[in-house]
Amino acid sequence: MSAGDPGLLGGLVTGFLAPARLWLLLLVPALAAGHVLSARRRRAAALRFSAVPVLRAVAPRRGGWRRAVVPVLLLAGVAAAVVGVARPVGQVEVPRERATVVLAVDVSISMRATDVQPDRLTAAQESARRFVAGLPPRFNVGLVAFAGSGQVLVPPTTDRSLVARGIDGLELTSYTGIGEGLYTALSAVQQAPPDPDDPDAPVPAAVVLLSDGETTVGRTNEDAAAAAVEAGVPVSTIAFGTPGGIIVQDGVPTPVPVNEAELAAIAGATGGQAYEAESAGELDAVYADIGSSIGTVLEEEETTARWTALALALVVAAAVGSLLRSGRLSS
Repeated sequence: MSAGDPGLLGGLVTGFLAPARLWLLLLVPALAAGHVLSARRRRAAALRFSAVPVLRAVAPRRGGWRRAVVPVLLLAGVAAAVVGVARPVGQVEVPRERATVVLAVDVSISMRATDVQPDRLTAAQESARRFVAGLPPRFNVGLVAFAGSGQVLVPPTTDRSLVARGIDGLELTSYTGIGEGLYTALSAVQQAPPDPDDPDAPVPAAVVLLSDGETTVGRTNEDAAAAAVEAGVPVSTIAFGTPGGIIVQDGVPTPVPVNEAELAAIAGATGGQAYEAESAGELDAVYADIGSSIGTVLEEEETTARWTALALALVVAAAVGSLLRSGRLSS
């Protein structure tokens, strides 16, 4: 699951619409105690009427944990049913109708390194095209390229072909200014068109910033991250490349390692996610995870149906276990 995925039951229970019904959970320990007492009585009766009670008493009990599986499943089913009766509320993922996503791509010379085949920039372009194509159609997507400075290549738009052409046209240049790239991405967010159905409604926005280096020129990452926090725009970062990346300039090999910590600090400060990718496949996986998290929003919703389904599944599992063990429905 992606980061923040609430899971099958809608994440942690955040409250109940009928909390007074939770007293029914007392049935669980009561039933457990009743089962234990009943089992002891049956065992004592068997020993009394056995022809070889001494042997029965000292014989090792086998498969005790197997006998416990069915009652444990039943008790868990009762507990889940009680939670459902209390009408739990939890967080569930709901698809966003609209959002603005600005993709900021590092086009510094180090992106020429071939530690990622065929090279860092080409791999980044291919993954970016797939990422953009997979976003919901009503999302506005913008494209920023940055090296020594940042440039808005495509203002936020729903026209995916414009963004794809912008990605295809990325060209390498000198220096790395991650802070400048983030400032430019924030300015691109402000260029997003308003929602035609509700022009005054704020549209949620996020920046996805990919870089393979560290800031060498321009405004600091810390100042850019502070600006993103003030604007309420989370920034997810992708550190792309391997520690052994090298480019050759004028016949001289130059190491171009990735500064993961620098990028992670931006994500941590702005409420985004920090990722690392050392191959095209890993980059695709990162973009898929980012797309999932950006494309949905967590909302509180009653999850009674999910807990009821869990209770039914546990009871059915207990019934199947009983049939497999003894050929009849019992514990």
